[in-house]
Amino acid sequence: MKLVLASKNEHKLKEMQDILSALGVEVVLERDVGVDVDVEETGETFEENAYLKASAVMRASGLPAVADDSGLCVSGMNGGPGVYSARFGGEGLTDPERCTLLLDMMRGQLDRSCKFVSAICCCFPDGTKVTAYGECKGTLAYAPKGQDGFGYDPIFFVPGEKKTFAELTPEEKNAISHRGIALREFARLLAEKVAADGKEN
Repeated sequence: MKLVLASKNEHKLKEMQDILSALGVEVVLERDVGVDVDVEETGETFEENAYLKASAVMRASGLPAVADDSGLCVSGMNGGPGVYSARFGGEGLTDPERCTLLLDMMRGQLDRSCKFVSAICCCFPDGTKVTAYGECKGTLAYAPKGQDGFGYDPIFFVPGEKKTFAELTPEEKNAISHRGIALREFARLLAEKVAADGKEN
């Protein structure tokens, strides 16, 4: 089965490929199937945004499309930046600049609890969809640490690992991350769908 990832993010592609390849699922980027879709993320939840992206790319490509919408929810910011994580501080900022802005806004805050959230939606041309959700709890670091990962990974500290996401290996991160949890649940549900479809045919 081939799924089109409704994203231009190579990091997300690799994380999906690492987990879904075991199922015999090939995940490709939009450009690999000649599609370039810009979706306005107007949803108020991660689930809504994932659906908006997946359904748009599915319609444009005619192939099953999968989307992940994820973000960082910080208790001391009333759950923000949340669904606005990728656009936090404005469109022109780099990932390190967003991390710096967030840390500056949280300076002096004692409650540094936070969580990463991931919602995955896969839309199929037959009108069906598969959705999954995952979250990983942690605390906000006081300064960026680590060279791996992307986005807010350098400032997301996992107490159980005593490391930030950016200090973990890809395998360590996939084992506990919000996207890893959501992807494993998605893989389970996708396998059930494939089995059910096979029985019907």
